[in-house]
This record gives sequence, structure tokens and C-alpha cells, in this order.
Amino acid sequence: MQLWAKDIQVNKAIEQFTTGKDRELDLLLAKYDVLGSLAHISMLETIGLLSKNELDRLRNALIDIYKEIKKGNFKIEEGTEDIHSQIEFLLTKKLGDVGKKIHSGRSRNDQVLVDLKLFMRDEFEYLIGDIQSLFTLLQSQSEKFKHTLLPGYTHFQVAMPSSFGLWFGAYAEALVDDLHSLSGSYKIINKNPLGSAAGYGASFPLNRTLTTQLLGFESLNYNVVYAQITRGKTDAAVASSLANVAYTLNKLASDAVLYVCQNFQFINFPEELMEGSSIMPHKKNPDVFELIRAKTNKIKALPNDILMLTTNLPSGYHRDLQILKEYILPAFGELRSCIQMAIIMLSAVKVRENIVGEDTYKYMFSVERVNELVLKGLPFRDAYKQVGKEIEDGGFAPNYNINHTHEGSIGNLCNAEIRTLFENALQGFDFKNKNEAFARLLQ
Repeated sequence: MQLWAKDIQVNKAIEQFTTGKDRELDLLLAKYDVLGSLAHISMLETIGLLSKNELDRLRNALIDIYKEIKKGNFKIEEGTEDIHSQIEFLLTKKLGDVGKKIHSGRSRNDQVLVDLKLFMRDEFEYLIGDIQSLFTLLQSQSEKFKHTLLPGYTHFQVAMPSSFGLWFGAYAEALVDDLHSLSGSYKIINKNPLGSAAGYGASFPLNRTLTTQLLGFESLNYNVVYAQITRGKTDAAVASSLANVAYTLNKLASDAVLYVCQNFQFINFPEELMEGSSIMPHKKNPDVFELIRAKTNKIKALPNDILMLTTNLPSGYHRDLQILKEYILPAFGELRSCIQMAIIMLSAVKVRENIVGEDTYKYMFSVERVNELVLKGLPFRDAYKQVGKEIEDGGFAPNYNINHTHEGSIGNLCNAEIRTLFENALQGFDFKNKNEAFARLLQ
């Protein structure tokens, strides 16, 4: 069944090609299509396109469908093109001609747009919850290991003293900036496109402000042409913010893969969290972090994939945009799984003590020696040359009693300040409004 079907039977190969993965991916949008329809019919009744009786019958039938979706019993039947066709088919089968009235004043174009935005708003809430958990863990580990020194590297060469407190804390603060990026894209998706129809509005006196309120959107995509132009642009903005989170996780995972190898042995994990080799009995591999690294690289590429897919498309709807679902819908689940795995691994991490006492790392205290001479009055460049000569002559002796006190350094991690920044960044998300709106629609 197609919403646009007339009396001509579409070629089966053409139908399968143009439907693509919609039937599979649309199951993720099923409950949101119901919510969008509940708001739409409520508005249609206020402008006289539905009677009160028709509204009540449609509402009850839609809520029944919603319950089946929540139970996991809902499916898009073979031969039905997408979620919109399936729901309208079920309503028509149950209510007759009343079910056919649900599409008045809208197109599949604005249906898809509103479904995607409702889906992404929920996914943002789940994602932010996972990010909060990871942030809390990173800050906890930062405090726990704040006195445990760790070699710092530049160019893969031993550089200066760091600490596990700094390492864990760095990724906690990275999540603050990631939240700001997510907040910006959340504002973009939190605008209502419903009523833009195929991109040129409708001759019905639609009350778009009402559906905006009913669905808990912050505001409207006012211009109906722009509402359609947001398809692709919104996806790219969201993908960019997801890519920022992926960037943070990717670098953390890359560090972990290095730190766990025998050449470093900075950290370790319980055997039940590691993978083995089919041929080498001694191997314990950090497969989880390697997969996080690969999956986050895939997400980092997502903005470019979306921008390339939509390159040179003029305004209005084009079928090219259907493929966007294949990129953006799975990305949330993939990113969340990476965060959840990182939490499992980092909760059980074992940190090696007294790493920096090994002879390999003694020269990373050279800057401490330079600074010591500068504090005694020697010009920095002269102090630098003097310590360089001590190293060349083999007379350099490291002083392990370092004293870094400025903001954000080894001895002053500023974790409390970073937590305040994180909590302030959380204020950019108003999930309560959309949750209350959904609850009212389903009463």
C-alpha cells in the first residue's frame, strides 16, 4: 500500500528500490508518527475538518496502535511502503472513511520531518543521560588518581609529567564542550515543521502554533519552504554534534589502547573485559576500545557523508533525502553503545603506581629543573641550555617532587569548576516540556 497509489500497479523492482530500507528504519519512528498524528488530528478538529466524534474515534485508535508499538507487537506489513501508510491503513481498516481523513493538511514530507525531530529529541535525552554517567565516572576517577603521576607525551616522545587525575579530568571537561555542541543542534531540531506539507503549506486554515504546543516544540519552522530545506541541514547539524562526542571517545579509546600495551603498561583491566587470541595463549586484547575507536571514526565521518549526499540539491523535496535515515537513525544507538562500553571499562580500570620512577622517564622532569633555575634568577634560555648540557653530559638528576599549582594543572585539577560548567551546559536541554507534551497527547 502506498499513500500516493492510484490505479496503476507500480513495477515491483521499482517499488523495492524506491522503498529501500524505509520499512525497517521506520519502525524506529513508529511511535513518533502516532504522536505527530495525535497532535495533527487535534488541530484538525479545531478548524472544522474533523467532528468531535471523529476525533475521539481516531484518538482511541491511534492510542491503541501506540500501545502495540510499545509492546513490540507492531509491524509494517509486506507490501506496505512505510510507517505512514501502515498507520493510515490500520485506521481505515478499523474506522472506515474516518481513517482516511487523517492526512488532510499534511504531506509525507512534513510527516517524516516531524517524526525525525520527535525521534531525535528523545534520542538526545537518552544520549545526555549516558554522557552524564560518563562525566561523573571520569571526574570520580580523576579525584581518585589525582596524585598518581603519568608520563606525558608529545610526538610520541616522553615530554613532561602528567597524572591520571589530569588524564581522566581532561575527557570530563571535553564532554562540557560536547554538551554545548549538542545543545546547539537540539535547538535546531526543537522546531515544528508540521503543517508545511510538501513544502508550500496548505489552503486549509491550519493552526501550526497549536501543533507546536501539543508536541512540546520550542517554536516553529515558520517559513514552509524553509521547513523542507531543513531536511539534510538539520541532519548535518546533529551529525556534527554527535561527531564531537565521538571525537572525545575516539581519543580516549586510542589512549587506552596504547596505555594497556606491554610497552607502556600504564593501565590494565580484569580478564573478563579483555579478548584473547585464537593462536597466542598469552594475549589479552583491548578489543572494546579498538571497536569504540572504529565506531567513533565512523560517526566522525557522518557529517561529511550527509553533506555529500545533499550537495547541490535545490529547495523542495527530493527522493535523495530518503537515504538520510540510513545515516542518522542508527548513529544515536551506535554512539550510546560506545559510551556505555567506555563506562564499563573505565569503572574497572587498574592504574599502575610509580610509573615515573623508571629510568625511561627521568628526562620528562627536565623542564622542572629548568623552571627551578629560572626561579633562582637565571634567564629561561640560559637555564634551558644549562639543563640541556647536563643531559648531554649524563649529569642530569630528576627531582620527583613537582609542585604544579596553577588552575588545571597536576596539583589543581579544578574538577569542581568543571562540574559547574557541565551542570550549566545541561540547562540547554528542556526535556521536561516535550515529555509533558507527550504525556498529555496520550492521556
